[in-house]
Amino acid sequence: MSKNKTVETEVSVAAFLDSFVESDPKKEDSYQLIALMRDWSGFEPKMWGPSIIGFGSYHYQYASGHEGDMPLIAFSPRKAAFSLYVYSPSEENKSLLDGLGKYKMSKACIYVNKLADIDVSVLEKICRASIAHLNEHHECACRTQAHKS
Repeated sequence: MSKNKTVETEVSVAAFLDSFVESDPKKEDSYQLIALMRDWSGFEPKMWGPSIIGFGSYHYQYASGHEGDMPLIAFSPRKAAFSLYVYSPSEENKSLLDGLGKYKMSKACIYVNKLADIDVSVLEKICRASIAHLNEHHECACRTQAHKS
């Protein structure tokens, strides 16, 4: 069975941003996302794999037997757009997407060019709903973490 390539690392988040993000506006948005996601999740940012900044973690296991750990919420400041790993397929999140703003979506990821393109209060609701969904359906570090409402 293959191992998950996205694992928590000891790389400094600040060092990653300084070396990876060339645009000052994207760097500013990255630090703003870090502050927001830290507040929303109650966890400090950690690097996951070479380019994902994640907050907290949960353990998953598929019917196939494949299992691993992933961040509760995360983002990556990719060159083309921010990849936001914040979405769980709940009814609440599906309805929240209508008010998010300008974004593209894949199965597990929301892509935004810059924070100014979206409603950050809607992003907060999506993140908090995703954390609640993961807490309900997986072994989750959020069960032992005190959260702000």
